[in-house]
Amino acid sequence: MIKSFDPVFNENCKILILGSCPSIKSLEQGEYYAHKQNRFWRVMFAICGAQPTDDYNAKKQMLLNNGIGLWDTIGLCERVGSLDSAITNAVPNDIPALIKNSKVKCIVLNGNKAKSMFKHKIGGVDIIYLPSTSPANAKYSFDNLFEIWQKALQKYI
Repeated sequence: MIKSFDPVFNENCKILILGSCPSIKSLEQGEYYAHKQNRFWRVMFAICGAQPTDDYNAKKQMLLNNGIGLWDTIGLCERVGSLDSAITNAVPNDIPALIKNSKVKCIVLNGNKAKSMFKHKIGGVDIIYLPSTSPANAKYSFDNLFEIWQKALQKYI
């Protein structure tokens, strides 16, 4: 079984970004979006106007400093390889419990699997689906992703 990482989250988060579950590379390194070709961190650094770094703790702090939390829709699953299409026996994370009594105003679903796994309607919280930052989503260039993500998040940051 693959287990999700703990959330990157604190009481100041206004945005919660949800992926599906960690890739093989992420599991090996113990870091969200660890695959070098995933555009997530590059997009977030650009949106937040922060200097890119490879330091994982600095990456997480950059998100938190900008009111952004990070977690996965799936808490436990089975999967061969890293493709979301190979996920089976998925058990969802308890997203409503995480954000209860928080300042979260927006949940962002990063990709199709996150979208299909998220089954909640939460009063006062906007739910936004955005194209995946995964390298498997070659349809979108970095510039396309940056523009779409920035437009969606700008009113919450």
